[in-house]
Amino acid sequence: MQLPKMAKATQLFHQPEVVDLQTEIKTKLAEKQLKNRVKPGQRIAVTAGSRGIANIPLILKTIIDELRALGAEPFIVPAMGSHGGATPEGQIEVLHSLGITEETVGAPFEASQEVEIIGKLPDGVEVYLSSVALNADGIFVVGRIKPHTDFKGEIESGMLKMLAIGLGNQKGAEMIHWHRYDGYHRILPEAGKLIAEKTNIVMGLAVLENAHHKTAEVHSLHPEEFYTQEKILLEKAKDLLPRLPFKEIDALIVEEIGKDISGVGMDTNVTGRFWMPNESDPRAPHIKKIAVLDLSEATHGNAIGIGLADVTTRRAFEKIDYHQTYVNCLTQGSGETGKIPPFLANDRDAIATAIRISGPVDPTEARVIRIRNTQEIEELYISEALVRDLQNDPELQKRLKVVEELKEMQFDVMGYLAR
Repeated sequence: MQLPKMAKATQLFHQPEVVDLQTEIKTKLAEKQLKNRVKPGQRIAVTAGSRGIANIPLILKTIIDELRALGAEPFIVPAMGSHGGATPEGQIEVLHSLGITEETVGAPFEASQEVEIIGKLPDGVEVYLSSVALNADGIFVVGRIKPHTDFKGEIESGMLKMLAIGLGNQKGAEMIHWHRYDGYHRILPEAGKLIAEKTNIVMGLAVLENAHHKTAEVHSLHPEEFYTQEKILLEKAKDLLPRLPFKEIDALIVEEIGKDISGVGMDTNVTGRFWMPNESDPRAPHIKKIAVLDLSEATHGNAIGIGLADVTTRRAFEKIDYHQTYVNCLTQGSGETGKIPPFLANDRDAIATAIRISGPVDPTEARVIRIRNTQEIEELYISEALVRDLQNDPELQKRLKVVEELKEMQFDVMGYLAR
């Protein structure tokens, strides 16, 4: 089967970026009077999640330095629900893979899956929180505000999710995911608000990223502001989210997926593949078939999201850590994202199969996009049919430029893409 020729292209994102991140964070913390909210000698738990947030070691170190300058004793507490196999050791390993170590952030770690019930919602749903965080003198929440990969609402991924799911450990995450639609849309924000009201949260730092996966904005928030400000910041985050430049795609080639890239391995806001019924994003493209070629190194075998692909490779299949994957997807409340699609011998076979099953189209004329992962889509490869579309669309040309001419996809002798 002859594959379509592909051209390397670059998306042009003109978006804000924080130049001096340390100074910006210090300024924001001072504006919210951090000095009046922390006392000398207090042990402050600073949250660290499992996402590949840009500059996260520097962000955490700056916060820790500011807390220590006020006489506090900060430490890092993992806030990632069931990730890392729902074990303290696994969660610390996840943090290390993100560059978050005692040396890089300047503070010790305290990890545990123990939780305590801190209250109940009006309908009797119990709300859990990490015992380590609860036993500290204060909690400093660090989170990225972004569109969620499972659902759409006024509150999605952000500060309240870090509290209710991240610091809820496996028990809290499982409780919210078990309620599925109601868990995401109602229980998550209500549980987050309850935690913010009933625990000693010192402050929060909300991070927004631009389409280049760089820090666009940081906002320091008092806990009573989490709910109202997060709704406003989420709308900003949606505008900043990188998107694929075409709406109709026969096959999307994703070179790697992983927990460090997205909560569900590959961002559904980019692919349009939502696993929960009745959830969708009108800005997302319509993609007929998706081929996933590999797992990222930092995902440590967690292949959640592989079930949203139509085909994959034996290489990706052989890297799957079933324990981590199943704990994560079952805590999520569904086996859908952990299902294993047909796996082919190599990249070439997976790509050819995805195109072949996308419908009655001449393979050389297929509308194909290849990306590194759903977090890095500034640079991508587009097929000859899409190049023609670009040439006939003056508006699209303002946002997308071909930087290398069309050529055959290059594979090594084993059939894997030459990167």
